Amino acid sequence: MRVLVTGGAGYIGSVAVERLRDAGHDVIVLDDLWRGHRAAVPTGIDLVVCDLRDAVRTSQVIGTAKPEAVMHFAGATLVPESVERPAEYFGINVCGAHNLLNAMRETGVGKLVFSSTAAVYGMPQQLPITEEAPTNPINPYGRSKLMVEQMLEWHAAAYGLCYAALRYFNVAGATAEHGEDHHPETHVIPVALQTLLGRRERFQVYGTDYPTPDGTAIRDYVHVVDLVDAHLLALERLDQPLGVFNLGTRDGFSVRQVIEGVERVTGRPLPVAYGPRRAGDPAALVADSARARELLGWHPSRSTLDQMIGSAWDWMQRHPNGYASAEC
Repeated sequence: MRVLVTGGAGYIGSVAVERLRDAGHDVIVLDDLWRGHRAAVPTGIDLVVCDLRDAVRTSQVIGTAKPEAVMHFAGATLVPESVERPAEYFGINVCGAHNLLNAMRETGVGKLVFSSTAAVYGMPQQLPITEEAPTNPINPYGRSKLMVEQMLEWHAAAYGLCYAALRYFNVAGATAEHGEDHHPETHVIPVALQTLLGRRERFQVYGTDYPTPDGTAIRDYVHVVDLVDAHLLALERLDQPLGVFNLGTRDGFSVRQVIEGVERVTGRPLPVAYGPRRAGDPAALVADSARARELLGWHPSRSTLDQMIGSAWDWMQRHPNGYASAEC
């Protein structure tokens, strides 16, 4: 299948390109390189530099590429930044998706797998979170992703769009080719590993008095390859609208467990600083992914803590400057 991957120069998008390529698909990458990396696009894969907020350019790219399906990863994803710059987040995430959907409709592309987020749930009242849980985002990032999901629902009803929206919790790990290289980096596991590499003085823990077994917050983590494989499974089944799916492992890991895992996998002590809770951080966020397992046949086999930390550590050691050296 000929697949266009938006955001294919980013962390998850680049792994999707790798897995699609390895599965024999014909892949084209669309990315504005705002936070993506040209060097993350595999050799032999066409990269088209385009900002989805440019409606005319987006239509031109889709019309020229003529994909059979789209995987839509492109977006702005930092929660605190979204609170500070909501206009930018709605522009990138909502207007960008609107332009993409218009271009797809104009050119007869009727299949889309969308990268959504657990932030659409806000502060959940029950755990584990199912897809039927109320959606009540508490920041512009989560709201913008929910707005896109609602757009997809209406496009399916009016135009016959076949789509799947995959709600992520926490993504971690790497492949031999692709890993996390964010600026700034905000994800727990790479931040801990950067501390071991001397890029940060200490690993900051926010809150040790949560109502959890060890007092630290619990989050659901999924290996990036397991996550991407759910997209490929959804793609194979897009002969009808599939709706939304949670991608998680249900159990989750606490911050203290992540610290212990980092020290166990790397064999190094992690300098840690403990501080008070951050406002708005729930004690636990874990997903019920039964729907993805039943309807997509998804089985996250790589999402053990040691596998996620180990693969990320291996990639960071081979790429001490991220993709920078390859882009010079």
